[in-house]
This record gives sequence, structure tokens and C-alpha cells, in this order.
Amino acid sequence: MAVEALTYADLGQRLGCSPEAARSLVKRLRLPRQRANDGKTLVTVDLSEIEHKPLPARSPAGHLLVATELKAQIDLLETELARVEAAAAGHRADFERERDRADKLLSEVLRTTLDLMAAKETAARAEGEIAVARAQAEGERAAAMQAQADLAALRARPWWRRLRA
Repeated sequence: MAVEALTYADLGQRLGCSPEAARSLVKRLRLPRQRANDGKTLVTVDLSEIEHKPLPARSPAGHLLVATELKAQIDLLETELARVEAAAAGHRADFERERDRADKLLSEVLRTTLDLMAAKETAARAEGEIAVARAQAEGERAAAMQAQADLAALRARPWWRRLRA
């Protein structure tokens, strides 16, 4: 075949690829280029020497297959998410119930502690009163013993000495 001077668009059309792919091929093969008067680049090429087999365009059917697989995966994940959220809601309800129970127990412990402190204060006050009563009783007992001793001493004296005293 003869050598031709083609623009990137013409070369891409003849090779069955885009103008950008044709420009990349010219760069890769280091084919001679020159500027035309209209500002476009002309490539000097012998098409019989170029063995360019463009890749087939991707089929949309493959994309549909992948899209359906992804949608199925999304549906599966959404159902799994719904199941996990339901379980989380159950756990959250359990947590709230246990939290309320713990709060009630804590308030009961505080109330019991206050009752215990009040009982200890009452017991301490009662022990103090008992100690005072014992001290008074000991004082009274000592006074009674002294009075008994004085009476015994007074009775031990003869009657006429009792009158003088």
C-alpha cells in the first residue's frame, strides 16, 4: 500500500479507534508528523505496516450482570443491617431496663445508708444516755452506801451518844 498523510481523526477512523488512541499509537510507533497549513497535525503512515488491533468495546451486558450482582449484594447487606439494627434495639432496651434497675438499686442503697447512719446516731445517743444514767446510778449507789454506812455507824453507837451528836 502507499504512504499516506492523515490527521489523527482520519487515522483513528481507518484503524477503528478514537483520535486520542491514534495519537497515542503514533507517539508509541514514532511515526513522522508535520503541521499542515490549517494547524492540524498530519501523520505520514503506511497502513499496511501498522498492525493495530483495537480492544473491543466493553459490553453493556457485562455491566448489567455486575450491576445485578451488586444490587443483590446491596439487598443482602440491607437485610443484614436491618437484622443487626433490630438486635441493637433489643440490646438498647435491655440496657435501658438494666440502667433503670441500677438507678433504683443505687437510690435504695443510698436510702438504706441514710437509715443506717440515722440508726447509728440514735444508738450512739442512747449509749450516751445509758452511760449518763449508769454514772448517776453509780453516784446514787455510792451515796446510798455512804448513807447506809453512816446509819450503821450511828446505830452502832449507844442511844445516849446518838442524842448528843
